[in-house]
Amino acid sequence: MMAVLARSVLVTGSNRGIGLELVRQLAASPWPPHHIFATCRHPEGPRGKVSVDTVNVPSIQGAVRAVDSHLKDQGLNLLINNAGVSSHATLHSLDSQEMLSVFATNVVGTLQEFLPLLEKAAKGAGKEGLSCSRAAVINVSTKLGSIGLCLGVLQAPMYPYRASKAAQNMVTRCLAVELQEKGILCAAIHPGWVKTDMGTEEVLGCAPLMVEHSVRGILTVLASLSQDTSGTFLDWEGNSLPW
Repeated sequence: MMAVLARSVLVTGSNRGIGLELVRQLAASPWPPHHIFATCRHPEGPRGKVSVDTVNVPSIQGAVRAVDSHLKDQGLNLLINNAGVSSHATLHSLDSQEMLSVFATNVVGTLQEFLPLLEKAAKGAGKEGLSCSRAAVINVSTKLGSIGLCLGVLQAPMYPYRASKAAQNMVTRCLAVELQEKGILCAAIHPGWVKTDMGTEEVLGCAPLMVEHSVRGILTVLASLSQDTSGTFLDWEGNSLPW
């Protein structure tokens, strides 16, 4: 990255895997953000920082207040919705409760509560156009949520996970349209088949991508996003993916 990606960044699900590595690389950058908020469900654990349970509205509201108190009147520039849960349910093992539980985490997320802080940043940035340095929402998605690709269904049915990520992709697309006039960029990112606790790469038989390599690519892509790429679904190398 040639400059500060964003003055302030909040990453959900940052206690492990991609979220933890995002925080690590942002902090280690030659041009780190002034504020990095590393959030997770259980901050009292060995790697946690700020509590955000993405299915618990009071928890999210508490995090918004904590973030706002640090940022004063500057708002939040970049929200990376990385928190998510997997599900390996098949057509025969699937039940409605699991489907709803996965949707609650992977689709609903934190945007509504953090939106005022993003709007504040967009107004106060003194910049035209769209970028992560002004105000942006990045949803960490997956190729498994692509209806156009419909990859590996027989090897990895994962109905709740796939359906929730397809829904998240639609939310991303709608947000990009609705928030464009407010100066907020929105995009979805597939991080690659990363070797993490979710283990998707093992189910699909993919060669695992090291998390360090994936995140390095993601941050490069985020730095390149603009008005022209808001509302897109990209992978960690910047390639466009079908919805």
